[in-house]
Formats: sequence, structure tokens, C-alpha cells
Amino acid sequence: MNAALPYRPGVGIMLVNGKGLVFVGQRFDSVVEAWQMPQGGIDEGEQPYLAALRELEEETGVKSHLVELVAETADWLTYDLPDELIGKLWKGRYRGQRQKWYALRFLGTDADIDLEAHSGHAEFKSWKWATLDRLADLIVPFKRELYGELARELGNAVRSKGMSGR
Repeated sequence: MNAALPYRPGVGIMLVNGKGLVFVGQRFDSVVEAWQMPQGGIDEGEQPYLAALRELEEETGVKSHLVELVAETADWLTYDLPDELIGKLWKGRYRGQRQKWYALRFLGTDADIDLEAHSGHAEFKSWKWATLDRLADLIVPFKRELYGELARELGNAVRSKGMSGR
């Protein structure tokens, strides 16, 4: 790991349906069977929550009027890339990401999810609903600790709002 490199500022979205299940997508560039929640970078001058809504729409087609904010992480969370990926992602400028995460209640239906909504530049090749307790098992190994923390912190908020999460 190159500790001299900064973290890329980003956001992540835990999109939760009415049954308490979480949206996960399988990336086109993934060579392993790994699933992740929507996430992305924050543009210069962009507010984190607005970045989250933008990324959600770009990656899933879900528009902001179809979600309701449930919770956000208390702090920014980080993950480090494995050494072999540092030179391949983000032109080698970052060691990983520093992210603010948001739990959003999905008010729409599965028909509102469109992976190709962003002008043919889809990030996910498929998607599914997953239980909170399975999130860390579905992600690539270097993000498992982060996903475990998200399942605990945001999962508690989701369950306290009457969304089952199991």
C-alpha cells in the first residue's frame, strides 16, 4: 500500500426496499463473483448527499423522488486498495476511498431500476436484493471490513425505522 497517496472522496448508497433487502449490483469489470452497493466519486464542489443521489441515478436509474433518506454514517469511512490495483484504478492517484454512506428507503418498484439509464454507460451487468447480514460476504475481500461496518451502523438505523433488514 502506498500511504503517501490520498484517499479519493466518494459516497455510497445502501438502497433498501420495503422488505428490508439491500440493492447490490455486479460490476461489468469484475472478474470475480462479487456484488456491491452503488458508490462513486464526489465532483468538485458537490455536496456529498447530492453526489449520492446522482450516483444512485447514474448506476441504477432510480430517481431522487423514489427514495427517502433513512440515515447516514456518522463519520467518513475508508478502504485501501490492494497493492496490485493502486496503479490500475483512478490513474494511480489514490490509495483507496474515503466515503460518506447513506441508507435510502426505496419507494419505487423493481421496474424503476434501469442499469442502462446513464446513456449506455452501465456499471452493473446484473443486480439483486440481498439481506443485510450477507453484504460482507458478497463484496470483494478488500471491502469486507467496510461492508461489515455499514451493515452494523446503517443496518441498525434501517431496523429502527421499521424496515426488517433480515
